[in-house]
Amino acid sequence: MARIDAYDIIVSPVITEKSTVASEFNQVVFNVRKDASKPAIKQAIEQLFSVKVKSVNTLVRKGKRKVFRGIRGRQGDVKKAVVTLEDGHSIDVTTGL
Repeated sequence: MARIDAYDIIVSPVITEKSTVASEFNQVVFNVRKDASKPAIKQAIEQLFSVKVKSVNTLVRKGKRKVFRGIRGRQGDVKKAVVTLEDGHSIDVTTGL
């Protein structure tokens, strides 16, 4: 199996009202690859941002059915990771990856 780079595991940060509220509790939300494991996500976050990760919780949001210009379609599934950081560590996701 080929080595997966940290930039391949972390797709993008999630910047929503709910994730902003989570940042008050030292949590950051990222979109990740569907096949990424919790240890791989933890290692990628620690490597990219030089922080200490306390825990990683993941969830898969199933794609919704949508109609766009009369054509029915389906959005893709998205895997998210809620990363809890150790006290004293923080990530500013507004600066980007």
